[in-house]
Formats: sequence, C-alpha cells, structure tokens
Amino acid sequence: MSAAPDESWLRQALAQAEEAQAAGEVPIGAVVLGPENAIVAGGQNRVIRDHDPTAHAEIVALRAAGAALANYRLEQCTLYVTLEPCAMCAGAMVHARIARLVFGAFDPKAGAAGSVLTVLNHPQLNRQIEVTGGILAEECGDLLRRFFQSRR
Repeated sequence: MSAAPDESWLRQALAQAEEAQAAGEVPIGAVVLGPENAIVAGGQNRVIRDHDPTAHAEIVALRAAGAALANYRLEQCTLYVTLEPCAMCAGAMVHARIARLVFGAFDPKAGAAGSVLTVLNHPQLNRQIEVTGGILAEECGDLLRRFFQSRR
C-alpha cells in the first residue's frame, strides 16, 4: 500500500487526537479501516474522562469497531493511530486479529511495535500483524510535544 492513502487515514486519526486534546486528554487518536475500505470506528484517549486506565485511543477504537462489525475478530481491518502502541494496546490488537497497524510517531519510552518491545510480531505468537510506522511522524510527534510543553 502506498503512503498517500495511509497519510489520508492517519489524518483522520490526527483529527481524533485533536479532539482528545480539546477535552484535556493526551492527544492520541485512532481509526479502524474496515474490510470495505471505509472507517468503521474512531477512538481517542479517554482515560481522564472515563476514569479508565485502559481507555487508550486504540482500545476505544477497537471496542467501537467490534461493536460496529458485530465481531471481536477484526481480521480484515487496519488500525491507524498517531503514536506507536503500548504493550496493552498491542496485545489487544493481537487478540482482535487486526491485519495491519499504521502509526505516526515512534514511542522510544513505551512503544510495543518495535521501539521498546516487539509484541505484534513476536515469533512465538500464532499471528503476525503487518506494521508500518513513521507515517506523518513529525506531525504526530509535534502535537504530543506541544501538548506536554503546555503542561510544564
């Protein structure tokens, strides 16, 4: 898949991240592209609003996609997220059987798609997920940097 469609879908995840920021959350957003090449769900960080440590953008989007498709198996879906997923979110993607992950900024402190851990394509797992990282990385990273600088 070329970078142009990925950039377009990742911009939709960026819009989710901006909504999260407006709500006082860490600006991370995600969208799930379904088997028909259309967005079936979106998500944004909601940990503060929902008082839920598991309400990361990816988890919110996966839950919504499962509900929209009436199936917990998202085998023909692609998840677009603005930041490399953590171990919890990567584990959820494995269990959801996501076909592909596309993310923006790398997370050198907690990334589980290769930066710190390699959860998605661990050789002992029975499923491998195609991973493309670094799409719109500067834009996604800048949004996070500006957010944290404003908090200091």
